[in-house]
Amino acid sequence: MPKVLLVEDEIPLAEGIEYSLRYEGFETAHASDGLKGLELFRTFEPDLILLDLMLPGRSGLEVCQEIRRESNVPIIILTAKGEEADKVMGLAQGADDYVTKPFSTPELIARVRAVLRRSRSAEPQATESLAYGPLQLNLVSRKLRVEGQPVELTRREFDLLEMFMRHPGRVFTRETLLSRVWGEAEFIDDRTVDVHVRWLRQKIEADPSRPALIQTVRSVGYRFGE
Repeated sequence: MPKVLLVEDEIPLAEGIEYSLRYEGFETAHASDGLKGLELFRTFEPDLILLDLMLPGRSGLEVCQEIRRESNVPIIILTAKGEEADKVMGLAQGADDYVTKPFSTPELIARVRAVLRRSRSAEPQATESLAYGPLQLNLVSRKLRVEGQPVELTRREFDLLEMFMRHPGRVFTRETLLSRVWGEAEFIDDRTVDVHVRWLRQKIEADPSRPALIQTVRSVGYRFGE
């Protein structure tokens, strides 16, 4: 049984979520504040964490940051409608996905299953190549083929595409992509990401004006595939 840790201070909501998860075959644990959430993260050893951002004790952002120092366990953040800035910050701290309150139970369960599926299908060991749909990315020769045809990439385009292909379905903020692909020492703004995404779309999308591989998540950033 997959284990899900729910960190949520609204008790009626938490009880409903736990009931639904258990009905769907998940084992659950619940914490109503950030400190207890961190404690259960270390003792319960969940396969996935549902993390509210507005918590007593330690905020959800702090909890997410602390967990990411120790583990790559998938995290789905729960945000209130209109908390766009908090959603972006949660993803920047390493969360894998988000669900906006109020949400339906089927939507939440579907997100949980999708994130767990992506997490389990990810290769834990080093690999020589990545493939997704029409794309084949050779990590040794640093060459890309689209529908079997070679496509030239710049260094940054290659690194950006590799980041996307290693994490299909994950939402990345521009800030996260800047940090991981360009490095924090370089003085550039997030428009650099938009420019490189536009160039990549010209090279890998069947119709760059209607991208199917690199999708824009409005007010947040980008998601690759799904």
